[in-house]
Amino acid sequence: MSDSTHSRDAHTGNAAQAKKPIRVLIAADTFAPDVNGAARFAERLAAGLVNRGHIVHVMAPAASRKHGSWVETHEGQQMMVHRLHSWRWYPHDWLRYALPWIIRPVSRRVLDDFKPDVVHFQSHINVGRGVTIEAEKRGIRMIGTNHFMPENMLEFTGIPKGLQDRGIAMAWKAARRTFGRAEAVTTPTQRAAEFLEKYTGLTGVRAISCGIDADNYSPNFEPRTENRILFVGRVTGEKQIDVLLQAVALLDPSLDAQVEIVGGGDQKRNLEHLAISLGIKNRVTFTGYVTDDELRTAYSRATVFAMPSIAELQSIATMEAMASGLPIVAADAMALPHLVHDGKNGYLFEPSSAKDLAAKLTTVLTAAPDDLNAMKNESLKMIEAHDINRTLSTFENLYRGEPVPDMVADEASAHSPE
Repeated sequence: MSDSTHSRDAHTGNAAQAKKPIRVLIAADTFAPDVNGAARFAERLAAGLVNRGHIVHVMAPAASRKHGSWVETHEGQQMMVHRLHSWRWYPHDWLRYALPWIIRPVSRRVLDDFKPDVVHFQSHINVGRGVTIEAEKRGIRMIGTNHFMPENMLEFTGIPKGLQDRGIAMAWKAARRTFGRAEAVTTPTQRAAEFLEKYTGLTGVRAISCGIDADNYSPNFEPRTENRILFVGRVTGEKQIDVLLQAVALLDPSLDAQVEIVGGGDQKRNLEHLAISLGIKNRVTFTGYVTDDELRTAYSRATVFAMPSIAELQSIATMEAMASGLPIVAADAMALPHLVHDGKNGYLFEPSSAKDLAAKLTTVLTAAPDDLNAMKNESLKMIEAHDINRTLSTFENLYRGEPVPDMVADEASAHSPE
């Protein structure tokens, strides 16, 4: 990142801190220790705001049977977290949820005791819906961010396939009601914003990157001695990891490509069996969940990052890979084309096509050192538009009702292919 960019972000951060601290209630249906993009964003947002001197409370389902309000530490920052009595959703491997008749009373208590300046809710589902109903009664400013696609949850609902289209339509109708209460609605990318507007009828949805702290990741420009393909994310159906494994089976054996699947989920056992049936068991490693340090090491040792998912509203894992200086091969679907510019920092492949994915992976794995380094440098250049400080400054403006430049979207478009 250039010195002028650092100076501009530092000036913005200092100016924001000079103002009166904002009292923010972040309401989320998924929060740490959950491991997913929405939970990670809410955690980083909360910690970043606290670090800037704001007063932040978080309301989210309890991660166990223990519920109540207590101080927790996230990203090195302390904040009050109100953990709602929750239940496991057993069709899903980790999801816990709180019931509406529990959310509403707790929302009333927290809003009346904390008296936030703004409520920032992270979905229209149970917690977001309950909090917004009570905040609206009290005239509290609300900002809504959508990380959710109904299609991602269909396999866990038990809804018969013949009724799934109706279920999706009902989910979008519910999203319209809840997000309609907000002063501003955001989602991580322009494509995700257009998607939300199309299916809810909302207008003026803002594209604001989830943002990452690129300084936490270490690009590795040492000559590669092996071909290592990395995937990071939930091991679930919509991620289409099966397509990645099928693609690896199509690679030239002389490439001796190794695959590392980092993350946990309900499809792990099925994918292990698939690797055996494809004859690539010895080339695939499923690590499960790992620590932050182990994750950074996985990025550093990889040659290329693969994201076959067709349902990404942004993909924080892909952004982390870019900050680690990796070329990206991703499905040409949803928001991934905002992060992967074909032929520059990697390649896009036809969604669900193992053959095309194998071809694009081969292009990266056989690239000359100078061409590989060019892709790595382009990833580092493009990730500058997603600096967490810009994201925090943008939300501070929204919280205060101040003008908000489309700086994240504009910076990203500056690197768009012609």
